Amino acid sequence: MSPESKKLFNIIILGFSFMFIFTAFQTCGNIAQTVITNLNNTDFHGSGYTSMSIIYGVFSASNLISPSVVAIVGPQLSMVVSGVFYSLYIAVFIQPATWAFYTASVFIGIAAAVLWTAQGNCLTVNSDENTIGRNSGVFWALLQSSLFFGNLYIYFAWQGKTHISESDRRTVFIALTVISLVGTVLFFLIRKQEDTKAPGEEDSANEILGDSLSAQNKMTRAVAAFKKSIELSFTKEILLLSVTTAYTGLELTFFSGVYGTCIGAVNRFGSEEKSLIGLSGIFIGVGEILGGGLFGLLSKNSRFGRNPVVMLGIVVHFIAFYLIFFNMPNDAPIAPMEGTNAIAYMIPSKEVAILCSFLLGLGDSCFNTQLLSILGFLYSEDSAPAFAIFKFVQSICAAVAFFYSNYFLLQWQLLIMVVVGFFGTITFFTVEWEAAAALAARSSDYSSI
Repeated sequence: MSPESKKLFNIIILGFSFMFIFTAFQTCGNIAQTVITNLNNTDFHGSGYTSMSIIYGVFSASNLISPSVVAIVGPQLSMVVSGVFYSLYIAVFIQPATWAFYTASVFIGIAAAVLWTAQGNCLTVNSDENTIGRNSGVFWALLQSSLFFGNLYIYFAWQGKTHISESDRRTVFIALTVISLVGTVLFFLIRKQEDTKAPGEEDSANEILGDSLSAQNKMTRAVAAFKKSIELSFTKEILLLSVTTAYTGLELTFFSGVYGTCIGAVNRFGSEEKSLIGLSGIFIGVGEILGGGLFGLLSKNSRFGRNPVVMLGIVVHFIAFYLIFFNMPNDAPIAPMEGTNAIAYMIPSKEVAILCSFLLGLGDSCFNTQLLSILGFLYSEDSAPAFAIFKFVQSICAAVAFFYSNYFLLQWQLLIMVVVGFFGTITFFTVEWEAAAALAARSSDYSSI
């Protein structure tokens, strides 16, 4: 197998591994609050929103040390161990206990930081400036296929149900735990890249994969990775991209946890309100897959920069927010177990609700594929610290959003996303223009030799 084929194989395996793990985790997140609402008349007194707030809060803090962990352990083993913790979190729902639920939330927050830092490193190691856009799109499309499969099952299994029984819950979460473990095992198929470099040639992103480093060497590398993360945090490009990343954290919270809860709380949807949560997740996934595949293909043509894709993303999201504002009752995110009979500015429409799910997924793929692409391009030599900062900002904003989702009415949640999204788009444009100018200058230098 040629080096390029080997790299593409690694990207595909990486995508499939994440697809299985997040088929389980994202489906879990999408239905968690609904399942927990049906448990709260028992001895269980947890909150899905609070759990997610803990996860993303710990996730954000753990990103400070995750580059060092990946430097010591290596990206492959880091992803395997992290995948095990994802599986344990999902397994808690088979027989929920409040203490286990919140404890698992802490551990998965740490695991998530390590997993995504290792993923960013693996993506960058297996890409160059000509393939980073394609590979980001391929990975994102495979990852977001996870939203399709798990939610398809929820749609059919919960059709016509207004209450989720103990048997329904156990069946779903046993299946999701097994699926997560399958994705974890797939990480072992990723092949190392040490042999793709010429003898004596070094690459800082590639060196992290070595297994033969001495303990002292690994500790030195860990400290260097931590210092590099701090240094990069204060660069102009990272500070500007942090606004865009903050927006992706807020809208991630909304489409992965809040919007499904809103749909499940609308009594006017009748007996389909619970199965519509699954259908909503499916169409979010369709939007994500379409966006990831389409923008991966477009990236091959240099005439299409990253800015038009991000512009499409913010326009699509603003349309979705407008429709949701008109379609969903204002108290839907914080409605009690009985749901809400309120209406917004129109009688709640299932068709509009599902259209908005698709638009949320499509817009999210626009932002995330381009952020992955520009980070891989700008920081090809420092991929682990750069992706750790990306996930730090995204996760801390997601944690804040999950926290205020317990209290804020729908209109205020939408307003926050509109404001942050607007400024995040402007800051991304600024960084992309500078990156394009640097690339043009580099090409000009090469052509003059």
